[in-house]
Amino acid sequence: MRVTLPSLLRQRAATDPDRVAMTVHGSGSLTFGEWEARSDGVAAALAGRGVAAGDRVGLVFGNADWLEYAVAFFGVIKAGAVAVPLSDRLATADADAMLAHCGAATVLRPGELTYATGEVELPAPGALAQILYTSGTTGRPKGVSATHANLAHGCGGKRRPFAHSDHLAHAFPIGTNAGQWMLVNAADAHPAVVTLPRFTPSRFAALIEHYRAGTVFLVPAMAIEMLGSRVHDRHDLSSVQLLGSAAAPLPARVAAELGGAFPNATIVNYYTSTEAAPAQTVMIVDPDRPSSVGRPASGGAVRVATAEGEPLPSGVTGEVWMRSPAGARAYYGDAAATAEVFRGGWVRMGDLGYLDDDGYLYLVDRDSDVIKSGAYKVSTIHVEDAVYQHPEVREAAAFGVPHATLGKAVAVAVVGSVAHEELRMFLKGRLAPYELPVRVVTLDALPRNHGGKVDKRALREVVR
Repeated sequence: MRVTLPSLLRQRAATDPDRVAMTVHGSGSLTFGEWEARSDGVAAALAGRGVAAGDRVGLVFGNADWLEYAVAFFGVIKAGAVAVPLSDRLATADADAMLAHCGAATVLRPGELTYATGEVELPAPGALAQILYTSGTTGRPKGVSATHANLAHGCGGKRRPFAHSDHLAHAFPIGTNAGQWMLVNAADAHPAVVTLPRFTPSRFAALIEHYRAGTVFLVPAMAIEMLGSRVHDRHDLSSVQLLGSAAAPLPARVAAELGGAFPNATIVNYYTSTEAAPAQTVMIVDPDRPSSVGRPASGGAVRVATAEGEPLPSGVTGEVWMRSPAGARAYYGDAAATAEVFRGGWVRMGDLGYLDDDGYLYLVDRDSDVIKSGAYKVSTIHVEDAVYQHPEVREAAAFGVPHATLGKAVAVAVVGSVAHEELRMFLKGRLAPYELPVRVVTLDALPRNHGGKVDKRALREVVR
């Protein structure tokens, strides 16, 4: 029988019940035996309440509730129901809209779990297991449905992932693809997964130091905050052997600085999406390819093609497509959007990029973020890379603003102490004239969604 997450947890609980699977620092830990028994109790209680196979169950939890969330998630999918993870940081109206969209039969929140006894028959690999909503950076969030086979693809091997370390530290929020990845790691990987109720640079660095974590995962925004706070001057981060960045491309300057802050770590950039997971590209940061997001891993495939899916030669910019080895996912309740994005086993990523002659992928921009300025198309990623080269810039985001003559022009938001005119002069030798910002704004922090991605729609509102 193909492995599923419930069958994997059952096996680990049987062979190593007292081993810690997950810890929330300052709150407690969860062993495999406890995780198995408590999630069985939740599954039985849900069945007793009339929750049937295929029913959608909302899970609204915060980062302080990772242990209870892990129990709830596995209890829901063991019951044959469909887990719908949502962060408690979402606006109430947004969360309600998502729960209404998927037709949730019930909602579980912290402190609301009930337990019962009874036989729990594990679901089949092909059954629907999860609906995970996208961040909605380019429009209305869409619910991506995944089967048990999707979620557990690649799990249960003889060699557990990240075997070089005893602890894996992260600060990803619940309700994101990155957070889901950490939940799977807690069930499948060798190290115990540790997190903290609320991310701050100092707390996260202290967490790494306390547990001597050998594996660390973060998003670029967290990396930038940690470097800006110089936590590496106050904490011993030498235990880290693998530092992985996900959710957004890691700026080249930030990647280079991470190498100094984590002296023994291999810095790795991961590129995927909720729709394409577990397919991904992986890039060990290489000074010769500082802006590449790598080559395919995990049995997936990547191509650059036209909107119709016709492959393009190396060096030619086009749409990025990714193929998952786990079988296609879909948008729940949205056949039209599914047909637009999921085609013949391939997923349109919504990004523009190109492949070099060695098969390394370079992102040019998010398709919806490209600035069409007069006769030119401007890559915001390219502009941001140039801005990040200024030593006084801590964070940067480029975006399009209306322009009377060109239609749209480039604007840049920065976090840092650089004077606007100084930045413009700095960029003149690094960007083409049509790429230079017509407007620069300084902010205390860039607006981000709960997944850590810059919210460029919110930035456009700032400069209106």
